[in-house]
Amino acid sequence: MKQGATNPMREQIREARRLVVKVGSALVTDNGRGLSLAALEDWARQIATLRRENRQVVLVSSGAIAAGMQRLGWTARPRETHALQAAAAVGQMGLAQAYEAVFSAHSLHTAQILLTHEDLADRARYLNARSTLATLLELGVIPIINENDTVVTDEIKFGDNDTLGALVANLIEADTLVILTDQSGLYTADPRKDPVATLVSEARAEDRTLEAMAGGAGTGISRGGMITKIRAAQRAARSGAHTCIAWGREPDALLRLAKGETLGTLLYASSSPLAARKQWLADHLQLAGALHLDAGAVRALETGRSLLPVGVVRVEGSFDRGEAIACIAPDGRAIARGLANYPSREIARIARHASHEIEGILGYVDEPELIHRDNLVLL
Repeated sequence: MKQGATNPMREQIREARRLVVKVGSALVTDNGRGLSLAALEDWARQIATLRRENRQVVLVSSGAIAAGMQRLGWTARPRETHALQAAAAVGQMGLAQAYEAVFSAHSLHTAQILLTHEDLADRARYLNARSTLATLLELGVIPIINENDTVVTDEIKFGDNDTLGALVANLIEADTLVILTDQSGLYTADPRKDPVATLVSEARAEDRTLEAMAGGAGTGISRGGMITKIRAAQRAARSGAHTCIAWGREPDALLRLAKGETLGTLLYASSSPLAARKQWLADHLQLAGALHLDAGAVRALETGRSLLPVGVVRVEGSFDRGEAIACIAPDGRAIARGLANYPSREIARIARHASHEIEGILGYVDEPELIHRDNLVLL
């Protein structure tokens, strides 16, 4: 099917009422030469049109570090955390001002929201962020979200704004995630190296073979690459959101995608959305530890049962009650994650024992399960 045509799967994008649009650093900063006001103005014009169609739009924008590098006269991305944070602090000022100006031209208000993984890993802060975004959207404000690079550390960073875009899509239960990038979409191989590589028009987001097509990392300006976009699509699909990857300089890309045109790559969600609480669990990027299970425990989890201590063969890491941990199968695969009912030091004592033995070993019993099925999600 040629670019510009429509098909039934793309019709679902045309019906989308809530969208998350992620724009990359290379586009925002004209490949590191400074903030591209022309690009920002064009996105604002398109988003204003979508707003007039009664669609709600959240913009996830990279570019703070790249903009700060340009302002500071740096030609290469620094590796030191403090230097990256300094560049983000300088660049974020200009980025926020620029977005406010281009959206004001369309009588739209903007709101700046800076997030870290900690904000979404903590249940109360997660719900607060969700409520704030919902309120802003109801007010007709355009939320502009970026990772809080001025305070982020290796332990709490998202790692790339493709992942952040997917997390936001899940947070607000968006219908569609649009990732605008400096490539036309996903190809069957790296088109820079393989002259016969072809564009993938659409595929299931959950198709694990896509990662092999995605290639390596991004440019020196951006942190991601096509692989992070594929993984973002897989993550967004858990809440039922479809993902479109398109060239950010394609004329009217957002408007054409919203009309259902066949543009770029559509990675569609084919499985049923997870319940909200389990979606929150699935979106934990950093886990406090892991429980290694025997084959019987794996079968129990896969049939919808809770995790009991008898099925745990080894405890990995140090964690407290209520923290998110992984469940590892005998072959080393992470098959699930959930909230621990006991701290790691106590699970180590009751592992391989029946639930009725917990009180005799620990002197108390809170729950018969190590992880209740309501607080567990399969991967």
